[in-house]
Amino acid sequence: MNDKTHETIRQIKASFRGRMNGIASKSMSEKGVAYKINWGIPLPELKQIAGKIEYDYDLVIELWKENIRECKILATLISASNPLPEEVAEIWIEDVDNQELAEMLAFNTLHLQSYASEIAFRWIATDETYKKICGYAILGRMFTNGSIPDARGINELIDQASVALRDENAGVRHAAYNCLIKFADVDEECGDIVKKSMNNSGIEDFL
Repeated sequence: MNDKTHETIRQIKASFRGRMNGIASKSMSEKGVAYKINWGIPLPELKQIAGKIEYDYDLVIELWKENIRECKILATLISASNPLPEEVAEIWIEDVDNQELAEMLAFNTLHLQSYASEIAFRWIATDETYKKICGYAILGRMFTNGSIPDARGINELIDQASVALRDENAGVRHAAYNCLIKFADVDEECGDIVKKSMNNSGIEDFL
């Protein structure tokens, strides 16, 4: 880490102290959202902080390495509209151990990347909880932005989501459900596809 990056991170971490929300931090901890350090700073405030930081790839990488909730979320926010190498995304997802961070990674960064669809479909087909949550979150955000997969992709989504809706993990079920709802909202045809597919899978009155 060069001196400039080190100093920027020091200043960022120092700024957290005045924004600490102990109640929010305790609440997240009680719900199983575990970080080594969690200042409990709300997302809108983190967005404000990120908006004042000039993009720097080295800074983004070093922020993610910090086992601090706010640093990791800032890394996703700062890198939002900039290319993030796919191999870095694969490294980052291995560090994710809670639903909040899986969603932040998807919503703030990965859905904007050129490989977003490819990596999302790969992840929803795994047995890894947070990869699946992140994958469905990526696809959901892409559907909201008007990006629709081809017929093969739609079939893959329906097949994987039908299984995920019965997953033992509530976060995976929730992510798959939200993703299908966003796909169904694209237009009437997509809605009909979801409704028919869910009924065929024994999931009645899905919509």
